[in-house]
Order: sequence, then C-alpha cells, then structure tokens
Amino acid sequence: MVATPTDLSYLTAAEVGKLFRSRELSPVDLTRAHLERIDALQPRLKAFVTVTADIALHEARVAEAALLRGDDRPLLGVPVAYKDLYMTAGVRTTAGSLVHEHWTPEITATTVDKLHDAGMVMLGKLTTHEFASGMTPLDHPLPPARNPWNTDRVPGGSSSGSGAALAAGLTVGALGTDTGGSIRNPGTYCGIAALKPTYGRCSRHGVFTLSWSLDHTGPMARTCDDLALMLNAMAGHDAKDPASARVPTEDFTATLGAGISGLKIGVLRSWYEPDTATAVTAAVDTAYRVLKDLGAIVTDVEIPNVSLAASISAIMMPEAYAYHAADLAETPEKYAPQLRARLASGGLYLADEYVSAQRARQILKQDVAELLKDVDLLVTPTAAKTAPGFDTAYAEAMRRGPSYTGLFNMTGLPALSVPCGFDETGMPIGLQIAGRPFAEATVLRAGHAYEQAAGWHARHPEL
Repeated sequence: MVATPTDLSYLTAAEVGKLFRSRELSPVDLTRAHLERIDALQPRLKAFVTVTADIALHEARVAEAALLRGDDRPLLGVPVAYKDLYMTAGVRTTAGSLVHEHWTPEITATTVDKLHDAGMVMLGKLTTHEFASGMTPLDHPLPPARNPWNTDRVPGGSSSGSGAALAAGLTVGALGTDTGGSIRNPGTYCGIAALKPTYGRCSRHGVFTLSWSLDHTGPMARTCDDLALMLNAMAGHDAKDPASARVPTEDFTATLGAGISGLKIGVLRSWYEPDTATAVTAAVDTAYRVLKDLGAIVTDVEIPNVSLAASISAIMMPEAYAYHAADLAETPEKYAPQLRARLASGGLYLADEYVSAQRARQILKQDVAELLKDVDLLVTPTAAKTAPGFDTAYAEAMRRGPSYTGLFNMTGLPALSVPCGFDETGMPIGLQIAGRPFAEATVLRAGHAYEQAAGWHARHPEL
C-alpha cells in the first residue's frame, strides 16, 4: 500500500482504480490523505471555498463497499472537487461573490449528479473568480486562489481553484467552466490538462451563467486519460439545458492510445506569434517537433477573419449584464468594485453592436469550418505569456493582452490545454489543441500522445 499523503497526491484516476481493485489502497484511505493535504495547504493556496469532509468520507465508505461487491465503474472512489459555480444541493454555493456568500441551493448541477452517479467522491467546492468574471481582490472575504508553482502568481481564471487544487495534488479531478478560456487558462498557468468540450456536449444546468451563448462546462485533471474518463461520465444530452446537444455519447478512452500518425495538424502561427513571449513560442515549437516525430503532419495554416475573435466581448458582456442587472441594481455593494464596473459596462453596448458581433461570429465559424476540412486539428499556445503576478494581473485586468482561447468559445469547438514546458522563471506553459465539432476523442488522442511523449505532466510544484 502507498504510504503517505504526499505519495498519494499525484495518482491519476486510472492508477487509483488499479490500486483499489488490487486492494493496495482503499477509497477511504485516499480520501483521508487528500483531506489531510487540503488542510495543510489551504492556508497558503486558498483553493477551496468549502471543504466537505463529512460528505467525502461517507461517499468514500459507500465506494469502498461497492468495490468489495465487484463494482467496476472506472471513477468509483476517485476524489473530485467542483468550481463553486456548480450548484450542490445542501452545500453552500457562493459563485465567489458576497451576493451568494451564504446561499445553499436546493438543486444539484446535472454534471455533478453524473459524476456522483459514476462514484466520484466530493471533496468540496473550489475557488472561482467572482461570478467567473471579476479578478477577486486579495482582501475579499472569499479570497482568490494562489498558483502552487509560485504563490505570488495567479493560477488563471476563472476556474482558479480547480487549476490550483490539481497542480497541488489536492484532488484527482475537478470541474471548471469556460466562457472565454476559463478552463484552459488555469490549465496552462498551473501546468495541468484541461478540456473545454464542444458547446452543448456537457450540461450547464445548475451552473451559474456568465454568457448564455458562450458558456461551457468541462473536466480538469492532470492527464488526458483522466479527462477522457470524466468526460465519459458527464457528457450527454440534458433536457434541462436548452443548449444541450442531441449527440450520441461515446467512449472517449477507446482511441486514446491509437497514436497520431497521419493526423493533419494546422498551426495558427501567423495569428499568435507576433504577440507571444519568446519562451512560449520556443516551447510550442518544440511541441510541434514532438508531434511530427509521432507521425503527425504539421503545417502552418491561416483563418482569413481570425481577428473577428476579438468581438467576443461584445457578446459576453451584454449577456453578463442581462444576467446580473437586477442584483446590480438592488445590491451593488455586494459586488467587488472592478467586477461591478465591468458588468455595468455590459449595459452600455448598443443593440447593433451585439448583433454585429453575432454576425462576425458566424463568419468566423464558417471560416474555421472550412479550414477544418483540410486539417484534423488546430494548435496554438494556450496563452501568450505564463502566469503573471497578482499585482500585474490586477493592473491589467481591464486591458488584457491577446487571447488564443476565445476563438474556440466563439466557434464552440472542443479545445484542450496540456503542459508543454516551463519558462525561465519555472512557470508552466500550455499547448492548446482544438478540433472539429464533437471530435473530443481526436483532440484527447492527440493530447495523450503528446503528453506521454513529452512527459511534462509528470512534473509537480514543490510545496
């Protein structure tokens, strides 16, 4: 049996399952180890809003009994935690805001229910930027999470606690949400694997809204293997989500090990390279060579109207304002000042600006669809730079640099971030891999092949 909490911290779901079934490890022991590690590191990392220790231990005992009966669910007994935008009946759900600081919902998000049905053990609720949008002030009663690689740096947002908890070995799996990059940005900043599935692939029922037409839910883990296992459990049509797609589910693990020989990969170099840090460009260039060595056909490609991706704000912010308008009017003091101003700005967009942005979105979707007739996947860095310090992030929050993630929210395509190196300060760099609609299996296959060849996922911060 594995001996200490530290030894257990970075096991994958696949490894955990083998240890459970060989009786070398029990769900109760694994859960206790994670709870001990959370207790030790939470004061430094602030990754959790709420730790549900009693629930976790109860669910772990239920999982242990099921294993003894021969239950073979792959995720049975595996620890998971949820971004605090996911509603959990009977458990406080804050959305990172004083507006809901003490709110306990009566419903549970569909995806949380699905992972519970898969046998996963809930450790708690994870820190999020306020309402998945505002940079939470350091002195906020619900403080921001810290990056385990350097606690003076941000972990990325808005699924900040999810990224931090995974990088620190506080959970095996996590859920995040992604409206403009909020799953993949913590993925790159924290050096983990993070997937935004196709729009409509996973239900958003029971999850706080930022932007109805851009919001996605998705899994976060440390390997593509674990992402695939979680996606198996959480994907599927949900009548409670109006945007949920009626697309058959599949086994996303089935082709993970099939390799990528002959796969056509398009590099959007001319789009990202002018604004990308030298260390990031070097890391992704090295990643492209690894993909070529694995047999992929890697070529530079262009999207004719890629600049239209910048119109995402003219869609996101009016929709966010519409969602928050009543609370902004009734309890403006409960919003952090920066977020209050940001949301209020959404009410200043004109109808023709919103409609024009939606028209630009359709042009962009057509351009990308045409390009994906010639290549199977598109790759970019996940972010132009590595994680900034808190001081820089707060100063630049309203004038952020280029985004390479929002393109795939605008088009609704599946997009993955996997670690592909480190910069000169020791901070992680991410490679973004995107594919055709509902081609998560191909995206994950490429990510898995790369991560196994490159090995960056096996590096962890010293804590």
